[in-house]
Amino acid sequence: MRRSWKRHTPVLAAIAAGGVVGAEARYALTLLNADPPAFPWVTLVENITGCFLIGVLMAVLTQLTAPHPLLRPFLGIGVLGGYTTFSAYAVEVRVLLLDDRALAALVYLVVTPIGALGAVLLATRGTPALLRMLRQRGTDTS
Repeated sequence: MRRSWKRHTPVLAAIAAGGVVGAEARYALTLLNADPPAFPWVTLVENITGCFLIGVLMAVLTQLTAPHPLLRPFLGIGVLGGYTTFSAYAVEVRVLLLDDRALAALVYLVVTPIGALGAVLLATRGTPALLRMLRQRGTDTS
């Protein structure tokens, strides 16, 4: 057991450090909207952009021949896991319902997962195409 813990320490440290960075970025965005809005736009933007960036990251990592073993845990699980906040999404849906704003709650409930999945799809399909175009452009100017 002790040996296993030591082996995973670098990965856990990378995830924790990345989580701090991602959570701080999310907090900074929430400060842009100090008053509680009529609709939780900030959380919606955080979750959709975070999912887009997760898709970009995974697409880029699959293109690399030997990515650093801590890159995915730090950026994917840590930074972007700390940046996205689907737990806040669930709480905000509940708050909208308790405030008798059922239509807003329904829109938010539906738009968030569709937007998040669409963002991942766009990123995982678009990033490799963009990388191919950039590589081709680089070889054309050589």
